[in-house]
Amino acid sequence: MPTAHAAARAVFVVFAASGFAFASWASRLPAVRDGLSFSEQEMGLLLLTGSIGSVAAIPLSGLVAERFGTARTVVAFASLLVVGLAVAGYGVVTDEHLAVRLGLILFGVGAGVWDAAMNLEGAAVEQRLGRAVMPVFHAGFSFGTVVGAGIGALVATMGVPVVWHIVAAGVVALVSVLIAVRYFSPSVVSAAVPHGAPVGEAGSADGADPGAVTPPTSGLAGLVAAWREPRTLAIGLVVLAAALTEGVANDWVSLAVVDGFGTSDGMGAVGLAIFLTAMTTARLAGTRAIDRFGRVPVLVLSALLAFVGVLTFSLVPVLWVALVGVGLWGLGAAMGFPMGMSAASDEPRRAAMRVAAVSTIAYTAFFVGPPLIGFVAHTTGYRLAVLVLLIPMVLGLLVARSVRPLPTAAGVKR
Repeated sequence: MPTAHAAARAVFVVFAASGFAFASWASRLPAVRDGLSFSEQEMGLLLLTGSIGSVAAIPLSGLVAERFGTARTVVAFASLLVVGLAVAGYGVVTDEHLAVRLGLILFGVGAGVWDAAMNLEGAAVEQRLGRAVMPVFHAGFSFGTVVGAGIGALVATMGVPVVWHIVAAGVVALVSVLIAVRYFSPSVVSAAVPHGAPVGEAGSADGADPGAVTPPTSGLAGLVAAWREPRTLAIGLVVLAAALTEGVANDWVSLAVVDGFGTSDGMGAVGLAIFLTAMTTARLAGTRAIDRFGRVPVLVLSALLAFVGVLTFSLVPVLWVALVGVGLWGLGAAMGFPMGMSAASDEPRRAAMRVAAVSTIAYTAFFVGPPLIGFVAHTTGYRLAVLVLLIPMVLGLLVARSVRPLPTAAGVKR
């Protein structure tokens, strides 16, 4: 059985591969828009297509991971994501809109289930290590996105066709996954249970009765039970706000920089790279911050930074100041998602189904966000359109206390 540290390194690589594949696509959105001659609304609907695939598939991700294990699940759905990239890239080059949409559906299904499975494996490793290391894994995702966006900026400047770029990036990501999963824990359930924790003695859904014996939670019954827990739903709202804050930037920052300031596609990719670099920095520092201050204070500070960053980017007409706002936005968007996933996994025996439920709620952000921003941008422009993010930020703050650790959580400050 791989050591916990070997498994942690493997999870980091898988997160990085996922981020690299995603950013490789996102960094080329201006070229995709130009290749298809799409308007703001049409781009919003195009991005919605991929979200449909994710939202449709993620509710069953817990069942899939429970049945086949996280390693097989990650490999299978990473492969599907690469196929989706190839189909979408072909559609862009040939101006076949249907092929682009089909590719994005496959991409969305692959990305969504891959994401849920790697978060579940990350939570298992976090429990084995006994430390709040989930932000480091998400820093791996951010690191992958920084590299992907940086390469995207370079190849966009060089005029490399979209299809060759994103297919090559997808293959690199898949090979990395195939190597890394060899070091995953052989069983998520056994790896997730803390050493010495009796089976059935994890905390209740709201943390009020940590000694209560829990019923079996596998299969469809466990999935339904997760959707009936107020704490799980509140965590889902926190992660939804975080996913919107992060996802809107991933999808629209490059276009907002290009169109809002009349600059080049390369500068648009630079704007995305600034956002992703800020996220990576915050996530690398996240474990220490959570250990010292606790989840809730870190979440509140993150939301405030994102709030200021979005306001600055949207309202200040000077490019370099707006890019500072993008950096603050990235710092603030960094911690909500990983802390939510950790909170959903505090009770190891219920982690798979709770992660599936929280991921499903979170991915509705990618279902709602792209078309909403696209339609608003048609009237206001991209920069002002992102101000709609302030609403979910406030809602996430209202339920921030839901991420407080249960007694069974990996050792973090409450």
